[in-house]
Formats: sequence, C-alpha cells, structure tokens
Amino acid sequence: MSGLRIRTEWDRARRAAATLDRQTVVVLLVTALLVIFQMQFGDRRWFRNDIAPLLGIEDPGLWSWGWWFAVQGILGFIVPIAILRLGFKRSWQDMGLAAGDSRFAWIVASLYMPLVVIGTWFLSDSVSFQSHYPHYGPAATDWSIFLIYEGLFLFYWFGWEYLWRGFVLFGTRHTFGLYAILIQAMPFAIMHYNKPMPEALLSILGGVALGALVWRARAFWIAIPIHAAQMLILDTWCSLRIRSGTQGTGLAALWDVLSAW
Repeated sequence: MSGLRIRTEWDRARRAAATLDRQTVVVLLVTALLVIFQMQFGDRRWFRNDIAPLLGIEDPGLWSWGWWFAVQGILGFIVPIAILRLGFKRSWQDMGLAAGDSRFAWIVASLYMPLVVIGTWFLSDSVSFQSHYPHYGPAATDWSIFLIYEGLFLFYWFGWEYLWRGFVLFGTRHTFGLYAILIQAMPFAIMHYNKPMPEALLSILGGVALGALVWRARAFWIAIPIHAAQMLILDTWCSLRIRSGTQGTGLAALWDVLSAW
C-alpha cells in the first residue's frame, strides 16, 4: 500500500472517529474491560489459592464468594459511577441514581413478586437448578451460612445491576435511545450461558424487561430488589427441597418442603 493510500485511509479513520460520541465509546469499551477484570481478579480460585493463604484463612469457601461479590460491587458500581461522575460530569439523574418514578417502580415490583414465588417453585423442582442453587453448597443445609451468603450477595447485585442497567443503559441512551435497552440486555443474557437452559433463555426476556422498567422508572435501583429477590426465593426453594428431599410441585410437595423450614 502506497504512502498516499495509507494517509488517505488514516484521514478517513480519523474523521470517522471524530464523529463518535466519546462517552458512549468509553462506556462500551470500559464495560468489556470491567467484565474481564471481574473474571480475572474476582476469580474465586485465585482467592482460594493465592489470597486466602496470605490472609491465614484456613477455610476460604464462603470467603471466596464474598470476594467475588465484593469485586463485582467495586467494578460494577463504584468504578462506573466514578467514570460518569468525575470523567463526564454527569448528574445523579443522568447516571440513573436519582429517585425516579419510585411509585411506579414499586407497583411493578409488587405485582411481579408473586409470579417469582410461583415460577421459582416450579423451577426448583429441576435437578439442574438444585445442583446450581445456592451457588455455595453449604448454604443449602445451614441457615446461618445461608443468611450470611445472601447478605454478601447484595454487594454483587449493586455491581451487576448497575453495570448493565445503569452504566450501559444510562451511559449510552443519549446515543442509542430506546435501543440502549436491547444493547444492555444482550451481553447480560450471554453471561448466563452456563446457567440451566430455562434460566439462560429467560435471561433474554428478563434483561429486556428490567432494562425497560429502569428506563420507564428513570432510575436503576429498582432492579436490585427485583433481581436479588428472585435469587433469594430460588435459593430458598432449592435449599428446602435439598433439606427435605422433596420432588414434585403439587400441594403435598409444597407442604413437605415447608415442613423442612
């Protein structure tokens, strides 16, 4: 390629880059980087093998999950907020951190929760779900560990939900408009590739629905109690089934499961 051709192509690339919105570019590229960092530095095996011995932790099982949750909270919540607030001088409302239409958000959440209770009851009857939930196995048979584990999980939900429903959605909506709902939902769904098939497929619908709710409510925060409640209820059903050894979805099975509380 001649020098003239190289300069021509370089000028074209430079002019094209100049038309891009800087915030949108940063948000999308940084999101990919943060996911990679979470997988690398939040890795539970790394914590168990390298960090726990340095800290003198003999049983790093629950600690490793706390590490994973905390790293997600930092990378998905604190870092994105710092980028939008300090780097681009965005207001709390622009970042999805204002109160928004809280009345509408809570009405939708209240109507949705009964569906979650019923839906997760049926899903928990699957062996594949019982083998996945709770993620930390000992939580299924010890309520003290269960409560600590679910409490630590809240750090994760702040980071996970803000990364997609906050940083990506509110960080790119001025460029993509309503398409930002789909843009944040697709990588979110892809991250569920290793989940049981029903959950993996539902994550596509769930990602779009949560994004639409957050868009309408003008605030990301409602996604946290909704998603956290889904996981808490599913973990509870699976734990009760594991404790009682109960299968089935009828009233007799429900009574047997609740008797194991």
